[in-house]
Amino acid sequence: MKDIKINDFTVGREYKPFVIAEMSGNHNHSLSRALEIVDKAAECGCHALKIQTYRADTITIDVKRDEFFIEDKTSLWKGQYLYELYEKAFTPWEWHKPIFDRCQKKGLIAFSSPFDETAVDFLEELDVPVYKIASFENNHLPLIKKVAALGKPIMMSTGMATIEELHESLSIAREAGCENIILLKCTSAYPSEPKDANLLTLPDLQDRFNCQVGLSDHTLGIGVAIASIALGARVVEKHFTLDRSAGGVDAAFSMEPDEMKALVEETQRAFLALGSVNYDPTENEKKNMRFRRSIFVTKDINKGETLSRENIKVIRPGDGLAPRYFEQVLGKKASADIIKGTPLNWALVLEKDAKS
Repeated sequence: MKDIKINDFTVGREYKPFVIAEMSGNHNHSLSRALEIVDKAAECGCHALKIQTYRADTITIDVKRDEFFIEDKTSLWKGQYLYELYEKAFTPWEWHKPIFDRCQKKGLIAFSSPFDETAVDFLEELDVPVYKIASFENNHLPLIKKVAALGKPIMMSTGMATIEELHESLSIAREAGCENIILLKCTSAYPSEPKDANLLTLPDLQDRFNCQVGLSDHTLGIGVAIASIALGARVVEKHFTLDRSAGGVDAAFSMEPDEMKALVEETQRAFLALGSVNYDPTENEKKNMRFRRSIFVTKDINKGETLSRENIKVIRPGDGLAPRYFEQVLGKKASADIIKGTPLNWALVLEKDAKS
């Protein structure tokens, strides 16, 4: 499985996680707020900022029929028609360049999720380095084929897709010429529950589809994202806002700056903690080796006196004989006078066969 380059960043097993702040509709139709979200994402240490590229009429139609109405009482968007929702949530296309320019200034990789073919054409004018296929579009084969033909890396969320659908989508992408695909394990519920994350799917995704994997996470908090690192995720995407109390279509399951900063820091720590299979003391542990237990003289001993549990003990530090020899030296004679606090060694044991 090959590593994937996105500008100067490499996504791969041996590289630190790539953390994406998803702006979505959290700009609340204010460009100044959108630019402030960019600034805060950079301050938090994120590596990329993602937006979404669509208009209400490129994703649905303005029809007030039951089919277009959100009835689910548990939904954040209940009671709205799809067209009305997307009118609130979309990022104006004329904002894309100023947002991307601010990202470049702040050292962030800027990219987007296109939701139709016209969005792809528009994003190509902005020369985005990578594309994201959202969960709700992972069965949109014409869109996938168009994006894949560009030859740029693709991140694809797996929400709601069956194995068969993922096979089909990846086959279409690869046949169109894209080999740099990152699958993002995703649960398309807003917010989603940790019990539905099924992170054990990550290594199976990686092996089954021979691609890098990550997590598009809609759970609250950072625990699920951190756990994903141990299972192979090298991309983590989280929705991001300045302040949940300010509202917005996605605010309820979006991270605030202090949370995003913690996410970046803790995913990096989780990655570093993976290390390698190792049973030997680390370099930092070696400095503490002398404070392990060993055999010491705990009472003054005269030459020829018997070593016993009353005058030798296994204590800290580790300057004496290893504890494994304790039973072996019991009952032996001292070869010299030994003062209390002396680490026992073989020269102080009279019988030469004590080491056998």
